[in-house]
Amino acid sequence: MKVAMIVGRFPVLSETFILNQIAGLIDRGHEVDIYSDQLGDTSKVHPAVEKYQLLNRTYYIQMPSNIAIRGLKGLGLLFANSYKDPALLLRSLNVFKYGKEAASLRLLYAAVSLLGKKEYDVIHCQFGPLGFIGMSFRLIGAPHGKLITSFRGFDISQHIQEFGEDVYNPLFATGNLFLSNCDYFKRRLIKLGCDEKKIIVLRSGIDCSKFVFTTRHLPADGRIGIVTTGRLVEKKGIEYGIRAIAKLAKAYPNIEYNIVGDGPLKESLQQLIDELDVSDKVKLLGHKQQQELIEILDNSHIFIAPCVTAKNGDQDAPVNVLKEAMAMGLPVIGTQHGGIPELIEDGISGFLVPERDADTLAEKLGYLFEHPEVWPEMGRSGRAYVEAHYDFNKLNERLVEIYH
Repeated sequence: MKVAMIVGRFPVLSETFILNQIAGLIDRGHEVDIYSDQLGDTSKVHPAVEKYQLLNRTYYIQMPSNIAIRGLKGLGLLFANSYKDPALLLRSLNVFKYGKEAASLRLLYAAVSLLGKKEYDVIHCQFGPLGFIGMSFRLIGAPHGKLITSFRGFDISQHIQEFGEDVYNPLFATGNLFLSNCDYFKRRLIKLGCDEKKIIVLRSGIDCSKFVFTTRHLPADGRIGIVTTGRLVEKKGIEYGIRAIAKLAKAYPNIEYNIVGDGPLKESLQQLIDELDVSDKVKLLGHKQQQELIEILDNSHIFIAPCVTAKNGDQDAPVNVLKEAMAMGLPVIGTQHGGIPELIEDGISGFLVPERDADTLAEKLGYLFEHPEVWPEMGRSGRAYVEAHYDFNKLNERLVEIYH
């Protein structure tokens, strides 16, 4: 099969779930072209980007937001490429047939990206808003290609709050299939008016072989390492992790809380750490590459994901780093938020607590501190659950089945 994979910024270190799908398709003999609307950071890339030479497969659709600049650049693209496929380019400007999609020049910019390409069997858009680029592709370059759109988090939460519940109606009407990465978001899609028969839940997988299981025990020196990983943004709820640790700091002087990630809340979170007088126990480690993160997880004992629904409506699916921690045998604590309850079996692989509830989070952490004998069984249960439901090889096989 020939697949057009439409993504946002590329490459992005944190979006391993997309890289896993692309690599899985290539490994299975399928041809994949990547279309991105913005160049990502190429100074630090995931190993898969180099292994599969993905930048050589990537084409950038950079349409200026300024209308005047867009028009001038579009005119230049039209003249520079008119000899290659004049019929395709003229078709992209047909406002009588395609209306505002042509008038906005969206179709022209898409057409230039498609010049010289064969028609695609599948156009797979990796977030909801990118589905509209996929619609443009199919209109002018791949009329027989099947249009698939994946919904993964902000696109089915924050984006809806910002643009309204009707924003995806044109996409729902024309798309062939919609993939949600958890049951929670499937229910949201149905509520928004998407035909349930067009929706399949395809979870985001991880490579379990890269995350070696270790049975967790209380170390001889009594030091307990707690870790959280994620962008320093509101929906990750890191403030509540810090507050929970502060409540326990005096009773448990040997705890250490490491927060891996970077983002706009870094300064305010450091200020909170200082105000609560826990700078000796809570550390903001900044962004880490995957191997560095694995080493941090390997030296930790408990993972917490205190995610919350942000004021802008943004929510999380089952978090990939949470799966990685479970695969490595860490007991986990998450919140009753988004798709997280589909990953953590409360009382079996860890605990679920209400959002924004530092008291209950501290209570569950305290229980784990007092009962390290439960760590090994929780860790084994978490590993087994991730292997059964989130192994990326099984999920990539399922993706190919869905394409067929």
